[in-house]
Amino acid sequence: MIRISVVVPTYRRPELLSRCLVAIAAQNFDRDGFEIVVADDAASEATRRQVEAFAASRPVQVRYFAVIGNHGPAAARNVGWRGSRGHVIAFTDDDCVPDQDWLREGVAALTGGFDAATGRVIVPLPDQPTDYERDAAGLEAAEFVTANCFCRREAIEAVGGFDERFSAAWREDSDLHFSLLRSGRRVVHAPAASVIHPVRPAPWGVSLRQQRKSLFDALLFKKHPGLYRERIRASPPWAYYAIVGSLGLAAVARGLGRPALGTTSLLAWALLTARFSAKRLEGTSHAPGHVVEMLATSALIPPLSVFWRLYGACKFAVPFL
Repeated sequence: MIRISVVVPTYRRPELLSRCLVAIAAQNFDRDGFEIVVADDAASEATRRQVEAFAASRPVQVRYFAVIGNHGPAAARNVGWRGSRGHVIAFTDDDCVPDQDWLREGVAALTGGFDAATGRVIVPLPDQPTDYERDAAGLEAAEFVTANCFCRREAIEAVGGFDERFSAAWREDSDLHFSLLRSGRRVVHAPAASVIHPVRPAPWGVSLRQQRKSLFDALLFKKHPGLYRERIRASPPWAYYAIVGSLGLAAVARGLGRPALGTTSLLAWALLTARFSAKRLEGTSHAPGHVVEMLATSALIPPLSVFWRLYGACKFAVPFL
């Protein structure tokens, strides 16, 4: 009988998926007691062949599901857990490497009447990480992440699984966590159940692309306002609004023919932006290319973040700053 199903969403990352599957197949756990479920968000024939070849080469039950229709990690995980057979559903990502005792420790954490458990995520960093790498390491301090969590089937069924409106890898795990808490489910931390989450290489200016995720903060706030304020952010990012406001005031002053006000506002924008850049560089790499990237992106992040936050407020019809 399948005790636990490991759901791994993937999207056109064959090398990472292979590394992840090898680590899961090597678990110190009864081989007949768990299965691996790969949910392919690209519905790729190449990925299907890869998973089938892996299944044929290992004494572990491995199943493949193509994700059709809605896309994104939330939709892929729903396809995976709904097609699985385990009484417990374990979630990790295709870029993670679970420890050999991951499954054993995760299942053990659920004893005592707990409905869900969240394990430890280890993000190895160089001595002088980039801003992107340090930001990725925030996973280590996250309260509940789908890179490493376990849910009893009846608990995830009771809350309806993942909300597929979270179409990017952002806040869909917090939404599941908050839904479990609000339904009276008990969630425990399981530090002995660990996965390694290496930081993937990122293109120049990746932080600009990430600002789109801010719109999902609005959706999370709409669904769980109290828990959002308590566990995510107690107040809006006023520093961003100050930067955007000073730049906007400078533009208005120029249009009104008020050079003194315009100069003062522009100076305020420059000082606030410089402070933001310095904060991002603190404790990170000071390589020339990275410094230039921080200076350039720090000027663009506040307006992009504010735009996406307000866009999210409009899209999901919620008063959100």
